[in-house]
Amino acid sequence: MTVIEVFADVRCPFTHVGLRRLVERRAAQDADVALVVRAWPLELVNGAPLNVKVIDEEIQALRAQVAPDLFKGFSRATFAATSLPALALSAAAYGRDLETGEAVALALRWAQFEEGRDIADPAVLGDIARQFDVTWSEGDAAERVLDEWSDGVHREVIGSPHFFVGGEGWFCPVLDISHDGGDLRVSESAAALDSLLERAAVS
Repeated sequence: MTVIEVFADVRCPFTHVGLRRLVERRAAQDADVALVVRAWPLELVNGAPLNVKVIDEEIQALRAQVAPDLFKGFSRATFAATSLPALALSAAAYGRDLETGEAVALALRWAQFEEGRDIADPAVLGDIARQFDVTWSEGDAAERVLDEWSDGVHREVIGSPHFFVGGEGWFCPVLDISHDGGDLRVSESAAALDSLLERAAVS
């Protein structure tokens, strides 16, 4: 099995779209590729909390332009105040095995964006941990989050999501993102999805 690494924040809407599309494409091609989703905590990278108003605007643009099938449960009221506990659970799940790690990384994003659950809530994290039989200590896993962030800095990650295959990296290759007169413009790149999977297959 080969691996595609993704440095990302669990509250990043662009990552949610990119991961869903990559998983769908992988299934369609029956590709033997695992996703390793590592921590890129934007609240630490930027030194400030995420602005839920900006996140909402990004989601509205994504739904209107590329992902009408996603973000059906998003709510400002339940948007997590921090990514760190969820990133810690994700890191702990990867400490068990790749399959569990990927499943938890996707489940956390699904819970937040499609079910409207607060993934900073210990009860929600506990439910997801039990669902995938992950035993974890937030304190221990938090150290891994900081280690992954440090590794991302060393590898010159520039934003969420940043993909790596075989040593090469790309910022948000699945989506073309631009601003036109202040308006967010987004389009999907099927070619980029195929390229990532092809590169992973030969790496």
